[in-house]
Parts: sequence; C-alpha cells; structure tokens
Amino acid sequence: MTYETTETSGTPEAHGRTGAPASPGRLRWNKVPEVTAYFWIIKVLCTTVGETAADLLNEKLGLGLTGVSLLMSALLAVVLVVQFRTTAYRAGVYWLAVALISVVGTLISDNLTDNLGVPLETSTAVFAVALAVTFFVWYRREGTLSIHSVDTVSREAYYWLAVLFTFALGTAAGDLVAERMALGYWVSAVLFGLAIAAVAVAHFALGLDAVLSFWIAYILTRPLGASIGDYLSQPTGDGGLGFGTVVTSVLFLTVILGLVVYLSITRRDISEDDRLTPRAG
Repeated sequence: MTYETTETSGTPEAHGRTGAPASPGRLRWNKVPEVTAYFWIIKVLCTTVGETAADLLNEKLGLGLTGVSLLMSALLAVVLVVQFRTTAYRAGVYWLAVALISVVGTLISDNLTDNLGVPLETSTAVFAVALAVTFFVWYRREGTLSIHSVDTVSREAYYWLAVLFTFALGTAAGDLVAERMALGYWVSAVLFGLAIAAVAVAHFALGLDAVLSFWIAYILTRPLGASIGDYLSQPTGDGGLGFGTVVTSVLFLTVILGLVVYLSITRRDISEDDRLTPRAG
C-alpha cells in the first residue's frame, strides 16, 4: 500500500491545491476540518456516543438490532445527502454525520456478531480488507489519501466509506481484544490510549508518514471511545461506573454540541486559506 508523503502545512499542496486549473468537479474548499486537538476530542466523544447510543437505542426502542440498524442507516443517509450538498465544511453537519456513522458502524459489527454469529476474528479481518480495498481504490483513482484534499464528490465518497469501515473495524477489533484479553474497560482504554500515543511519537519523532499516522490513530480512537463509554455506562458489577447509557449518551452529546457550536462560531478548525475565503452554499 502506497501512501502520500507528509504534506507541509500552509502550502497549497497541503490543502489539495496544486496551483493547476481546478477540474470542473473540484470545490474551492475542503470538506473536512483541520486536524487539531478539537478534532480528536470530538472524534473520541462521537465514538463513545456511538457505543452507548447503539446500546441505548437497542434497549429502549424495542426494534431489535436489525430494526435499529435500518432506522439509523436511513437517518445517516439523509444527513450524508445534506453533507454532500454543502460546498464547504460545515461543523454541525459534518460532526452529526460522524456521530451517526459511529452508531451505524457499531450496529453493523454487532449485527454480524449477535444476529449472524460471525466470529469476531472473521468480522475484524473482513472489515480490515474492506478498508484496505477502499484505500487502494481511493489512492489509485485520486492519487492521495489526505483529508486535506477532500474537495471533490468522489474523494468525499471514498472518505466517508473509509470512515464507516474504520468504525466497524474498530468495533470488531476492540471487542476481540476485550474478549480475548479480558482486561476490563478502563485498562482497555489505557491500552488503546497508549497505542495512539505511540503512533503520535512515531509520527512526530520518527517521521512516520502523516497520512498513515492519521488513519491508524483514527481507527484506534474507536475502541478507545468504546472502552470509555462502556466503563461509564456499564453496571459496577460488570466493571463499569454504572452511569447507564442514557446519562452517558446525554453527557457526551452535550459536550459535543458545545464544542461544535464553539467551532462554528470561531472557525478554529478551518484552514487559514479557507477561513479568509468567502463561502456560499
């Protein structure tokens, strides 16, 4: 698998702009936020909500995993239509899509395990292959896997497909590790947190490719968030704090909403080039 080399922040190339005439399908703005501390905080929070909300919906709606999966998939499809119709990054729409895709990715993995009896080893391998194929086709067609260059419909489609598979893969792999190693929720959270820290060290200190580092960390945030969500929501007898799925989901959704409103106002997660360019649509 071939990845881009690290892009230099602040250059036209870093934002998917090569200086060549824009193709007819290319937008003037990137559709993904800048990777800042806010990005990773909201990503982990959305991941945690994906875990607790999936459990909550399955418990409260009485539709079963299949019914809840169909309902949330339909809602995700509507939000993605809105996301694709925007001409630039919009914090509210973008992060709503991430939160919903987190729920759907969790439900897909749970359906395979609970309803179809697919072993976690198999589902983990299948999602890993699906993600690798998505990256391969994306790179072959677009010449980049960078989120700084999500500025065409095709690149955005590849991006969201990859995001879906990262959530499904993270769910299956996280459950597999938890089941095989039986570490408990908070220990699992520390383990995945250390893995993410190792990726950061490899990138900043050892020169690991920026794009590869990003996607590895993106996958690892899924089991990290799930471990945090389970630790807060599960009963004390099962190793959790017993807050329940309702309290945990509402708490994290409130924090996400506050951060998204803040970013919508300040635009601190938008590149300087895009921030200075007037937007329409």
